[in-house]
Amino acid sequence: MDRAFGRTKILTNHLLQLQLQSSASPNSSTASLSSNACLSFTPPELSETYAFDIKEMRKLVDRHHVEERDWLFGMMRQSEVFNPRERGGKVFVTPDYNQSMEQQREMTWKRIEYLRDRGVFKGWLTERSEESEMRCFACMEVMCTFDHSLAIKVGVHFFLWGGAILFFGTKQHHDKWLRDTENYLIKGCFAMTELGHGSNVRGIETVTTYDANTQEFVINTPCESAHKYWIGGAAKLNINGINQGVHAFIAQIRDANGNVCPNVRIADCGHKIGLNGVDNGRIWFDNVRVPRENLLNSVADVSADGKYLSSIKDPDQRFAAFLAPLTVGRVNIAVGAVYQSKVALAIAIRYALTRRAFSVKPYEPEVLLLDYPSHQRRLLPLVAKTYAMSFAANYLKMLYVKRSPQTNKTIHVVSSSFKATFTWNTMQILQECREACGGQGLKTENRVGQLKGEYDVTTTFEGDNNILMQQVSKALLAEYVAAQKKNKPFKGLGLEHMNKPCPVIPSQLTSTTLRCSQFQMDALCLRERDLLNRLVANISQHVAKGESKEHAFIMSFELAEDLGRAFSDRVIFQKFLEAEATLAEGSLKDVLGTLRSLYALTCVEDASFLRYGYLSVDNSAFVRREITKICSELRPHALALVSSFGIPDAFLSPIAFNWIDANSWSSVQHR
Repeated sequence: MDRAFGRTKILTNHLLQLQLQSSASPNSSTASLSSNACLSFTPPELSETYAFDIKEMRKLVDRHHVEERDWLFGMMRQSEVFNPRERGGKVFVTPDYNQSMEQQREMTWKRIEYLRDRGVFKGWLTERSEESEMRCFACMEVMCTFDHSLAIKVGVHFFLWGGAILFFGTKQHHDKWLRDTENYLIKGCFAMTELGHGSNVRGIETVTTYDANTQEFVINTPCESAHKYWIGGAAKLNINGINQGVHAFIAQIRDANGNVCPNVRIADCGHKIGLNGVDNGRIWFDNVRVPRENLLNSVADVSADGKYLSSIKDPDQRFAAFLAPLTVGRVNIAVGAVYQSKVALAIAIRYALTRRAFSVKPYEPEVLLLDYPSHQRRLLPLVAKTYAMSFAANYLKMLYVKRSPQTNKTIHVVSSSFKATFTWNTMQILQECREACGGQGLKTENRVGQLKGEYDVTTTFEGDNNILMQQVSKALLAEYVAAQKKNKPFKGLGLEHMNKPCPVIPSQLTSTTLRCSQFQMDALCLRERDLLNRLVANISQHVAKGESKEHAFIMSFELAEDLGRAFSDRVIFQKFLEAEATLAEGSLKDVLGTLRSLYALTCVEDASFLRYGYLSVDNSAFVRREITKICSELRPHALALVSSFGIPDAFLSPIAFNWIDANSWSSVQHR
């Protein structure tokens, strides 16, 4: 009743003002209602305080090449080619997604030329060191912060085409192709995926045969399902009628003038829900001949007289050696996904710190969105998840650049796990941030909604996420079987916790227990351990019924996927703990510890803890209440936490700042 009375009074005041205006200006043909007090934008920095040093937090989160990142951000901000535009008194840089597909592709190439001419790509293929590789990662993270098409176009050229030359090729290939590739004198693509086969690389149908008379390989697309798709080269090699498996060849598809080469057919993949700045295409080979030296022969070779040569005799090991260098694609996708989460959360949190909705009591000011517990619960666990992914991504990058034959298996398992987990998380974060921004989240210029379409592909390219998670579980299963067979302790993939007594979750949980890092680690290890044991038992039951191991694993897919997620959550949490341990006592460590608890309890809140009986219903409800409590404790740090992501204002969007001016009538007139 009070609220109805208050609104009636406001309307009465409006009508009285209108009457006064009409009396004062009897000749006026128009009179409008006016509000007593219009909404105004107040920068959150005026009311929010920083309890810790955001520069130090950013160093911890980015970990490496902070100055290089800022240099590249600044370079991109200064050029017209990155489409700067003014909104609400600030300049933003973002692609113009209203352009046609052809225009977007043209702009992507112009941006690549701009970066190339300023030395951004110097040493990416010709300088091989941990430092140069980490610098590449840092630059790629900046590029994907601006535009996914730019990052993918650069990534395909350097990491897939260039990486194939580097890792599959030998010195003759390096000398001939790498420097020209680095300088973009040669533009390359990587043609592995086919219409009929994507994740199942063994099943690709393109065939290459060797002609000893001319010392040439003949590449052929034998059927429609074999044509290369989403290319933006691999084929099965037949020697004397024997299929030697997947191998990589260099095949020229256009001449120096850009014309399609003889016996090659090319078609566009067409308009997509995102990534329209990338010219994905399809390729058919009609008995295309390439010289013998175009076989990338670091793993296997063919002699002039047609003999197949390889130091790796086992076909499965040879296949694994061919795929190992492609891991960098999954690493880049995983790391890039984290930065999209940062962009979306920085925008959504800043908007929630300035946008108000509803009053708690009549005549009181409307409440900031982020002061509602429900809004905190929507966004702050995602901030914690993004910090966790950041620390895990840093671990993944270091694991990759320090790679060795002994660590290849670990890199494959961790990169598969993180690629799936990070991209799934990012799509969840983008959706939640889109909704949290309301109608403004639909506008392309506000980025969050557009990013959903741009990044949706990350859940399926470089390996479908569900398949990758099953690969992770297969690797864990193999470790289990090996340990049992040899009667030795677990060693590798972080499974050493399986050698210890099984953790026990207390029947009565307290706030202190839930925030204890040892309890958090025990809970995650318990789930991983139990799911691995369950998977082994389930497969054994199927095998006992006479089913093959392969079929038994397929029938255990639910356990396998849950195990893959459990492994990923445990490793990510472990890397969060390790990052926290590097800090001295103080406010930075205190806030990070609270954030770590929020991430851990968000994992524990997962349905699997109830499904498999690790938590009682009462304990699960207690975990949920504790998460809400932690969110309220982190609310004062929200701005500082997203500011620590280090994303420059120009790479966010108008609703992250003065969204009233950005949508004013004057802004319409000046567009």
